[in-house]
Amino acid sequence: MVEDRLRSFVQHIEKTAADHKLWTSGDRIVVAVSGGPDSVALLHVLHAISTRQGLDLVCAHVHHGFRKESDQEAELVKQLAAGLDIPLEMAYFDIPSYMEESGKGAQEAARDKRYEFLFRTAHKYKASSIALAHHADDQAETVLMRLLRGSGPSGLAGMRMKRREQHIGIIRPFLERSKAEILELCDRCGFAYAVDNSNLQTKYRRNAIRLEVLPFLEIYHPHISSSLNQLAKVIQQEDDFMELEARRVYQTLVQENNGRLAFEAPSFLGLHVALQRRLIKLILNYLPSEQENADFSKIESVRQGILRKDRSNWRLDLGEGVTCFREYDTIVFWPQPPSEQEQYIYTIDSPAISEIRLPEIGKALIISHHKDRSGGGRGRQADEAEFDADRLSFPLTVRSRRPGDKMKIMGLNGTKKVKDILVDEKIPPSERSRIPIVCDSFGNIVWIPGVRRSIHAAVGQHTSRVLRVELVEM
Repeated sequence: MVEDRLRSFVQHIEKTAADHKLWTSGDRIVVAVSGGPDSVALLHVLHAISTRQGLDLVCAHVHHGFRKESDQEAELVKQLAAGLDIPLEMAYFDIPSYMEESGKGAQEAARDKRYEFLFRTAHKYKASSIALAHHADDQAETVLMRLLRGSGPSGLAGMRMKRREQHIGIIRPFLERSKAEILELCDRCGFAYAVDNSNLQTKYRRNAIRLEVLPFLEIYHPHISSSLNQLAKVIQQEDDFMELEARRVYQTLVQENNGRLAFEAPSFLGLHVALQRRLIKLILNYLPSEQENADFSKIESVRQGILRKDRSNWRLDLGEGVTCFREYDTIVFWPQPPSEQEQYIYTIDSPAISEIRLPEIGKALIISHHKDRSGGGRGRQADEAEFDADRLSFPLTVRSRRPGDKMKIMGLNGTKKVKDILVDEKIPPSERSRIPIVCDSFGNIVWIPGVRRSIHAAVGQHTSRVLRVELVEM
């Protein structure tokens, strides 16, 4: 009878594993075993499957240093692994001390250290995945907790049967089995397990959800746990679809430049609001920063800024080193706030110099000589300028922009402030510091690369030698 019960449970898990592609023959799996009924049953079941499918198991246990029962639980797991002839990895953490150092709560601190150890063990053994004993009741609690705190679709999708992190699979073979089924398996098969009395303390939110909120809701809906699991399953599939759509939009709209991610506001405004939020979230998650997830308030503050009708430039500090700003019709995300312009100055002593490097902006000026305009017929580009070599006064100076800079623009009487020129040309503020200023020996600004050139040393019909200056990426 005992063997029949175990065989039936094992067959259910094998079907689940096949449906969700949790493993393949020959995989090495690290099994997280706390000593409680769920993880003890998981190790027994995976051990039974391993003999049928050629799996290689490693038992991993964490001693959290919380309770006096922790020593007994560690001994129980040690005996369990030895009885099944499964290698055991065990770690001891002083969670109270870590809580004091990090300022984190007990459950969050324990989870951090537990996962740190599990991933370290998986990498040590070159395991393909880590198996966790979360079950359907855990899923219902998770979905309800996230619902109460106002989570979006990704949160309501609950825990995944399989996901990847640090190149290791995280699998939950029991996620479709109830707590009652697991306890029945343990009791009928005589699996020894420990009971953690801290799970009965309602000071922890998850315990309160399990012991108070769900039983109360069951008065009005007896199958509330099943409904929450069904909700998670439906949302997971729709969440996956929306994620694919968001990635498609990202590939279409978002441009990367020097670590910044940017898109054009008009294209963004044509998206459905759900995709707008998804795109912003995806961008924030792609940026290298200390934040793990973008919350709704940050996402919505960016979205509302883009929706503003005045289209004025703005800047928004999203925390954790991430800045979002609008420059005309371009929305830019930066993993660091735009810094003040770095001052630099370089001298080109004579026309014989062919290159001057500008490491501050990652560019260089290339100088070449030609007998006629446009280098023998080649059309000039925005980052090129031609001068009458005989009228251009050396040495030239290449420097960063300064307050009060003015320039005599070709085709315009008088001078104009460089700042006004950049504004009129709609050069984004964050790009202005990357545009060098080229001056002649008298201090006249002769060229703003990519923007305008001055009236000085203009090429005309009497020009015999042309000097071309080109700004290129280093």
